[in-house]
Amino acid sequence: MDWSTIIVAGLALIGTLAGSYFANNRTTAVLEMRMRSLEEKVNKHNQVVERMAVAEQSLKAAWHQIDEIKEEIR
Repeated sequence: MDWSTIIVAGLALIGTLAGSYFANNRTTAVLEMRMRSLEEKVNKHNQVVERMAVAEQSLKAAWHQIDEIKEEIR
């Protein structure tokens, strides 16, 4: 085996490793971006759920007051 073959093989190895590294970094960046997007959607959903719980409590109290008023009228 002569030196030119070893040098070419070494350069091919370096190129393969560099390509894999940069492809992996790009994939990681895309996944992180998607993860942030999903986290924002989950946070919005959780806020809606919390607001609905408060609205349900308020509605329950209003119906209770309406029932009391009906009893007073009778």
